[in-house]
Amino acid sequence: MPDLDIVIPVYNEGDNILNVLNALCRATSTPFRVLICYDDESDDTLEALKDFEDTRCEIVTVRNRGRGAHGAVVTGFGEGDAPAAIMWPADDTYNAGIIDTMYREYRNGCHVVGASRFIRGGCMVGAPWLKSLLVRSSAFTLYYLARLPARDASNGLRLFSRRLLDRARIESSAGFAYGIELLVKCHRLDWKIAEVPAAWHERTSGRSRFKVIRWLPEYLRWFVYAFATTYLGRGPETVPGNEISRCPP
Repeated sequence: MPDLDIVIPVYNEGDNILNVLNALCRATSTPFRVLICYDDESDDTLEALKDFEDTRCEIVTVRNRGRGAHGAVVTGFGEGDAPAAIMWPADDTYNAGIIDTMYREYRNGCHVVGASRFIRGGCMVGAPWLKSLLVRSSAFTLYYLARLPARDASNGLRLFSRRLLDRARIESSAGFAYGIELLVKCHRLDWKIAEVPAAWHERTSGRSRFKVIRWLPEYLRWFVYAFATTYLGRGPETVPGNEISRCPP
């Protein structure tokens, strides 16, 4: 069994995926496996994978049991069995060097390790103004007002312990809201959270699956949850148990 599962949701990422996999193999010493989670057999990512030649990297393709980014990530988490899992963007070739650091934080007792754009050493480059405004506003609100111990709550690049994935049921149903959900549930459980600095660049190839307005209600739900933890004293007993950590046959 690998020490780490890297879950990559894809949608026609044939132009990007080999560069991403090569970056992961070059920069990561933690034993890992990659789970490529796709919607449809016609996805051009699958054809591109035939040209991947690095035998050090175990690649597993996983058919999405749902649809879209949310279904792909949740399917990947369910198929994985490593002690920790990371959701990795299918166009990210520049952050691979932080994976070992994230895994060390996990080994030090953290159940969520976020890749933060808003701590020293991190950056966010090229985002459209609306996206940048929403992301930065949400980060400020959750850290300073809701007292969530994370300066970048909305970055989807994040490590989760298998214990958390097995303990906390994912109730979100769209987009990448599961990432904030698991973060605020980890906080409510009073389990340790850490962040490491990371870069973020607006993608230049392929189509982004980030839909700010469409997913906003899902994100707001977990904002309220974070405030309820801090100001209403909601405790671990209010975190629903998990029913999906392993996908059904």
